[in-house]
Amino acid sequence: MKVLMLNGSPRANGNTFTALNEMCKVFKKEGIETQIVHIGNKAIRGCVACGSCGQKGKCVFDDEVNEVAKLFEEADGLVLGSPVYYASANSTLTALCDRLFYSSHFDKTMKVGASVAVARRGGITATYDQLNKYFGISGMPIASGQYWNGAHGAAPGQAAEDTEGMQQMRTLAENMVFLMKSIQLGKEKFGIPDKEKKTFMNFIR
Repeated sequence: MKVLMLNGSPRANGNTFTALNEMCKVFKKEGIETQIVHIGNKAIRGCVACGSCGQKGKCVFDDEVNEVAKLFEEADGLVLGSPVYYASANSTLTALCDRLFYSSHFDKTMKVGASVAVARRGGITATYDQLNKYFGISGMPIASGQYWNGAHGAAPGQAAEDTEGMQQMRTLAENMVFLMKSIQLGKEKFGIPDKEKKTFMNFIR
C-alpha cells in the first residue's frame, strides 16, 4: 500500500516536515510505502477555470500538479500538510490542491485522506477544516486522530518538542493505516459503492 504526503511548507525540513515525518515512522513500521513531496517552494499558479482539463484529462498548466496527480492516482492514501498562514493553508498548497482535485479525473473514492496543520500558535483548526474539504468532495474517507491534527512550533524543529502534537501524528497515522487496510478488505469482498450519474443544480436557473 502507498501513502502520498504533500508538504506545503516552503521549508523542506521545517516543522510541517517534522509532523509528517512522525507519521512516516508509523507507516514504515506498518509496511506502508510512503513518499513526501515538497511543493511549498514551487511556483504553482491557481486555477483559471479554463475548463481545458475536461478535454485533456489533466491541467493545461503542465507543472507539479500533473506530476502529483500521477502519484495520487497510484496511492491508497493522501496526507496534506501545511503551515498556517493567516489562519489558513498556505497559498501554494491551496493552488495545487484546487487544480489537482479539479483537473484529475481518476476515481478518488475510498482513498483515505488526512490533513495536518502546523502553527506557531493559532489557526490550526481553520486550516484543518479547509484541507478536509478536498477529501469530502471526492468521496474520500477522512482519517481522524485523537484531536484536530496539528502541531505547534515556530523555529525549525520546535514541533518535535510538542509531545502531544507528535502523539497526534502517530495516532493519526495508525488510524489511517487501519482505514486503508479495512477498505482494501472491503473492496475485495464487497467492491465500492455504486454511483449515480452526477446531478448538477444551480441555485439560479
